[in-house]
Amino acid sequence: MHKLVFATNNRHKLEEVAAKVSNSIKLLSLDDIGCNDEIAETGDTFNANASLKSRYIYEKYNLNCFGDDSGLEIVALNNEPGVYSARYAGQHGDHDANMNKVLQRMYGEADRRARFRTVISLIWSGTEHFFEGVVEGTIRQERSGTGGFGYDPIFQPDGYDVTFAEMSMAEKNAISHRGKAVEQLVAFLNSQA
Repeated sequence: MHKLVFATNNRHKLEEVAAKVSNSIKLLSLDDIGCNDEIAETGDTFNANASLKSRYIYEKYNLNCFGDDSGLEIVALNNEPGVYSARYAGQHGDHDANMNKVLQRMYGEADRRARFRTVISLIWSGTEHFFEGVVEGTIRQERSGTGGFGYDPIFQPDGYDVTFAEMSMAEKNAISHRGKAVEQLVAFLNSQA
């Protein structure tokens, strides 16, 4: 059985991937391998940040590993907040402040196109592989819905008349950027099993 570390302690993310990989792969979290280190996301691209996570674990623990990074890119804001999505308004993970900043900066803006992007860096037997998922959409004028997290209440995916925050978790996962990247990762892993 292959061991594979997901450079996260987010149980929801871990379960989402574990449910899709072959039984010949044992998925482990950072907790499972005793890693309590804070892995700094100092890259200026999603690829760089995802790679920092997977390389750190691979080099320190010599275990196959993958890390991810994702965020929101808004066309009218020159693809901001991008890699700074989680800390756009200053403090990491302050979703309300982040949404408020986006809505304020987008006030009166006609071009509301945006996309969510996820990049996964997998180091498997010493070789790095990248997988990317994107979902296109628009930024709403105001928040709508109570589900999801992050920018979900202001992001409306193309082809839908509701925000991510108004969808069920299953509906969102079926079309989400993370879901698309994970599908590519799982297809690769299952081909190696």
